[in-house]
Amino acid sequence: MNVWASARIALRALRVNKLRSALTMLGIIIGVGAVIAMVAVGAGAQARVAEQIRSLGSNLIIVLSGTVTSGGVRLGHGTQLTITEDDAWAITREVPAVQTAAPSMRGTGQVVYGNLNWSTVVQGMTPEYLETREWGVVAGKPFTQEDVDGATKVALLGQTVAFNLFGDSDPLGQVIRIRKVPFTVIGVLDRKGQNTWGQDQDDTILIPLSTAKKKVMGVSQANARSVGAISIKIRDAADMKEAEQQIRDLLRQRHRLQPYQDDDFWLRNLSEVLQTQEESSRVLTMLLAAIASVSLLVGGIGIMNIMLVSVTERTREIGLRMAVGARSRDILAQFLVEATTLSLIGGTIGIGLGIAGSYAISSLAEWRTVIYPEAIVVAFGFAAAVGVFFGFYPARKAAGLDPIEALRYE
Repeated sequence: MNVWASARIALRALRVNKLRSALTMLGIIIGVGAVIAMVAVGAGAQARVAEQIRSLGSNLIIVLSGTVTSGGVRLGHGTQLTITEDDAWAITREVPAVQTAAPSMRGTGQVVYGNLNWSTVVQGMTPEYLETREWGVVAGKPFTQEDVDGATKVALLGQTVAFNLFGDSDPLGQVIRIRKVPFTVIGVLDRKGQNTWGQDQDDTILIPLSTAKKKVMGVSQANARSVGAISIKIRDAADMKEAEQQIRDLLRQRHRLQPYQDDDFWLRNLSEVLQTQEESSRVLTMLLAAIASVSLLVGGIGIMNIMLVSVTERTREIGLRMAVGARSRDILAQFLVEATTLSLIGGTIGIGLGIAGSYAISSLAEWRTVIYPEAIVVAFGFAAAVGVFFGFYPARKAAGLDPIEALRYE
């Protein structure tokens, strides 16, 4: 008897016991669907982190003002402005791996346009900031070094601010008031979205650094060159660690810190932070897939149990087939085909269930999901392997029956 004949007999046996076959496939269906859906959820988290990495800018190091001690009490980061514009220019000149370094100041303020107002983040910076953060201008133009030198009152609006103040109207050329100071809108920034800390990066207004210091935030004469942060873009990701150490050494030298003194600034390598989050998302994906795979194993055990029951029920049939010339390998093939067919049909249904479940999670829970074809192929292949693995023992048991004893079985 050839394989096709064994396959036809196996399929006929499955059709005779439709309910039992459906219940046997249930574990495989749930397993495959769960694997696809869970991998899609994890992949969506990874994609989200990757987007946030791109939105912050690649190869980015941030220098923030450090801690100070007052009356024996150690205050938090940024409580005193310990870094300056000159530090930024020195970093650009003296650290070869640095592409750009952009000093900036940050504050909050109420912005007014007509009878509308909006509280937002106001950032003073130099033109290098946009290049450092890889932040484009979708309408209008960015401000220039001449605007910084002349402390002109011009502003770039983030998408959130533009929408809340102007709606669908064109903001270019309009005059807004930031802390009662009039500014002309010369551009609208490209959309950035949320960062890894959940902050809306588009809820901001960028103005020239000199304008921020002199007319909006204010600085004392003693701190006229001080800034709140320096954003640094490194040319090559491979140089990040070395550049970080060189920047630290340079700032310690410029700030005249002794070896026993702590840094009076805070250096933050955002690439390391975000890579850690990406690795966590990857581990989460693998964990979810592993948990979902348990369902496939449970489904495989269910197939083995049902096939063992089937062998027992059909002992006389097996004996009769052997008596009329069927060989052991024909019986083995028949039961393997039955087990594999159950797995493949269950896997196919499970693929549909997994894809539908992924879209349902995305729609109902508002959680981004990404369906990888590789995950579908692996889940389906694993389902087929489960059928062969767990179906082999019942098939071998059936093939090893003694024809005479099988015919006597009642």
